[in-house]
Amino acid sequence: MSKIKRSSWFGREMLLLSAIVLLVEFVRGAMLISFLPIYGEKQLGLTLDIIGIAITAHYLTDTGLKLVIGYLLDRFSVRFVVHTGLLFCLAGVLILGYAPLPLLFIVASAIYGIGISPVWIVCLTKVSEEQRATQMGYLYTLWFIGLGAGPVLCNVLLDWSPAFTFYLLAGLSLLAWLLSLMISNTTARSIEQIPFKAQMVMLKDKLRQMKLLLPGMILQTTGASMLVPILPSFAEKQLGMSSTHYSFILMAGGCCTVLGLVPMGRLSDRLGGKKWFLVAGFSLFAVALYLLTWKPPLWECIVLAAVLGVSYAALLPAWNALLASYVPSSGQGLGWGVFSTIEGIGVMVGPVLGGMLATANGELSVIFISAILFGLIGLFYLWFPFRAFEGERQGAA
Repeated sequence: MSKIKRSSWFGREMLLLSAIVLLVEFVRGAMLISFLPIYGEKQLGLTLDIIGIAITAHYLTDTGLKLVIGYLLDRFSVRFVVHTGLLFCLAGVLILGYAPLPLLFIVASAIYGIGISPVWIVCLTKVSEEQRATQMGYLYTLWFIGLGAGPVLCNVLLDWSPAFTFYLLAGLSLLAWLLSLMISNTTARSIEQIPFKAQMVMLKDKLRQMKLLLPGMILQTTGASMLVPILPSFAEKQLGMSSTHYSFILMAGGCCTVLGLVPMGRLSDRLGGKKWFLVAGFSLFAVALYLLTWKPPLWECIVLAAVLGVSYAALLPAWNALLASYVPSSGQGLGWGVFSTIEGIGVMVGPVLGGMLATANGELSVIFISAILFGLIGLFYLWFPFRAFEGERQGAA
């Protein structure tokens, strides 16, 4: 029996999807966190506000296509949707390497967002009900590895050869596109289609129920995404670091996040205090960001990055538990979809805001304002009426 399950799980289709996900997320992490900010500024001579708008354009098209992916999968084959999407992804990467005009750079980033969008939705259609937890856990592990390793390696390579880095990312995108030709058209589950009018009615009801959560949700994603277009420039110009040093910072923060997630999650469950983990996590995050504005030396920056990682590890399980306690079992899909959409507002606004502020007032202003936002979020959850919220949720359910 165990052999059958193993062969089913590690079958050709899931191994193929695993390889595509790893390649796609590796390139996405490298592109958004490192390549667009560093290559765009140094090699193409673009300003940080243009880079911020380009990153927002990526998230806009990525999110927008997800809203209609079910419609596309109903009318076209799975292979065609993924293959076409990854062809857009490859085209976006190739254009980004030769896009000195701001408008072309922004359009190329938007095209790249179109290409990325279908992959995860199709993964959901391929996951079997019997192996769902195992397969999704494995895919999420690959997602985290790719998204984390991409910018770290990209930073090191950009110090050595920007041209080689570009061709490597283009080559990996080409490989993902070629692998998508081998995807079958069978699915383990279908995408549920809900009439648009019914979706709007349910969305309105969900927004009314979750009104207390909206400020914190939007502010925290805005504060975090403001940093994406400016962090490499901040590290170089304000802290005097090379791209390789910046990789050390990313590794310190990422490793502390990964190592801290399980212990912090268990501690949060044992103490039963979502509130104080959110307050402490966001407040500590704000303090560490503020200390970065003092322009500390490399070793202190690594320590502060570790603190940021631990802070994120403390707040993430508590935040997910808060959301999970809100979403009723009868509306999991819609509830999580609404949360993702609301958080996506901050992700789309943040890069533009961060890039514009950096262009007008310098990178330090963005770090400082982001620290203020996270401090305000910590105060918000200090005030947040958890008991009233739980009562309201039970009534809504």
